Amino acid sequence: MDRRLLKNFDYWLFFLTLALCCYGLVVLSSATQGLSSDPLLYVSKQASRIGVGLIIILLVVSVDYINFYRWSWYFYLLNLVFLGLVLFLGRDSGGASRWIDLKVFDFQPSELAKLVIIITLARLLVDNEQRRENFLATWPFPLHVLPPILLIFLQPDLGTALVFMVIFFGMLYMAGVPVKFLAAYIAAGLAVFPLFWSRLMDYQKMRLLVFLNPELDPLGYGYQLMQSMIAIGSGGIRGKGLYAGTQARLQFLPEQHTDFIFSVLGEELGLLGGVLLLLLYFCLIYRILKIAAYAKDSFGALVCTGVATMFVFQILVNVGMTISVMPVTGLPLPFISYGGSSMLVNMLSIGVVLNIGMRRHKIQF
Repeated sequence: MDRRLLKNFDYWLFFLTLALCCYGLVVLSSATQGLSSDPLLYVSKQASRIGVGLIIILLVVSVDYINFYRWSWYFYLLNLVFLGLVLFLGRDSGGASRWIDLKVFDFQPSELAKLVIIITLARLLVDNEQRRENFLATWPFPLHVLPPILLIFLQPDLGTALVFMVIFFGMLYMAGVPVKFLAAYIAAGLAVFPLFWSRLMDYQKMRLLVFLNPELDPLGYGYQLMQSMIAIGSGGIRGKGLYAGTQARLQFLPEQHTDFIFSVLGEELGLLGGVLLLLLYFCLIYRILKIAAYAKDSFGALVCTGVATMFVFQILVNVGMTISVMPVTGLPLPFISYGGSSMLVNMLSIGVVLNIGMRRHKIQF
């Protein structure tokens, strides 16, 4: 890698990512107390994943991102293969098959699929710029994201399928596709919603119903949501203090180290801790969009936009579901929730964005 590229390295984005990872380790250390005989088991595993993620960033920035454009269709086909294998070889957990056991760790292809779709959709939009002004000619765009969405929906994983849809609309909007075309896609989606509703699992339907009425089943499907609101509400402005949260410590809060880790943060660090986390996220998204604005080509700008859209949606949904303004979907909180595949893909995504930022200018000889 040419040393002159380091002049464009976005150290702010890199250190913001590290700050979020460290913040996550602190909250995770409290959320996992009592879950294992080793109090640092989950923290050490997460820290090792962060270490691997830093190596991934180093490797990714050393390769010119134009190669991602060239290899995009290989990525897309391999992605479909992995998503298809989940349906046959996936490990079942909680009524869903989303993981492939690699012995070293459980790999979740749907997480990697997010970044693959961002890269491949960016190339499709760049290569078919002339199609953006004619609604009937835009058919390759939804057709591109439909196969992975259906494969993920069959796992079933409604939350990740929704991420794909939001990425799709966000990237098409930034690519200049007219808003009336996007509105037509949304209308078509609403028209077929009854068909998807009939294919939802019972627990997925109940999650949506409980979102509309949290007290519908307080001891069953609404239990997570009620306990989460109790935890965050009891935290107040300053919180009860780290390691002093009762909801997590007494294990009233299910999935407290993964889906509902923000509830632990809200109870123990209060409103101030939550605002600090959201401020870090805001700065992270700002840096990504700034790199998108200065990217040297449309492909790089669209990839950065897709990554920013992915992070924003997951943050809004995860935080929103803990305070009952979003339905419970099981989406992890980026860089904070415990998880191998999600952490590594998040770090990989940051590496791709840093790569685009480093090559925003042509090297002059």
